[in-house]
Parts: sequence; C-alpha cells; structure tokens
Amino acid sequence: MTTPSQDQGVIMALLDRLNNQRLPRLLRLKEKVDAGEPLADEDLEFLHEVFADADRAKPIIDRHPEYQNLIARVVHLYSDITAKALENEG
Repeated sequence: MTTPSQDQGVIMALLDRLNNQRLPRLLRLKEKVDAGEPLADEDLEFLHEVFADADRAKPIIDRHPEYQNLIARVVHLYSDITAKALENEG
C-alpha cells in the first residue's frame, strides 16, 4: 500500500515530466498536425508512450481527484492530435 507522501512524490515527478517534457512535445505535435503534416514514426511512438504512462498513472490519479481535470485536458489534447493526424493521413 502506498502512503500519501509516496503518492505526492510520484505526483511531483509526473507533473515535472508533464511540464518539462510531455506537454511541450504534445503542443509541437498539435501544431504539426494542425498544419496538415502527418506524424512520423517517432511521433507515434511518443504518443503511444504517453498513453501507456497515463494508463500506468491511473491508479494514483484515481486516488487524487484534484488532478483529474488536468489529466482530462491532457487526454483531450492527445485525442485532438490523434484525430487530426488521422484526417491528415486520408
């Protein structure tokens, strides 16, 4: 069983990764697909990694509903990117 202090440490690490790595790259991908460009293989690998990480983080987020709005916004961004990327492929 995890303690609240363990959860906070994990949450802080996840937020740091989101702010400094994930979100900037997601925003660049959003600009890319909005410009009509297709996603490269490494872009797709990154999106798969983001989705897998989110799935692994789900239990901790479930224990901390104060972060669910933030996660929902990131998932929405992910969804926008993938939907537009599919449009660009067609």
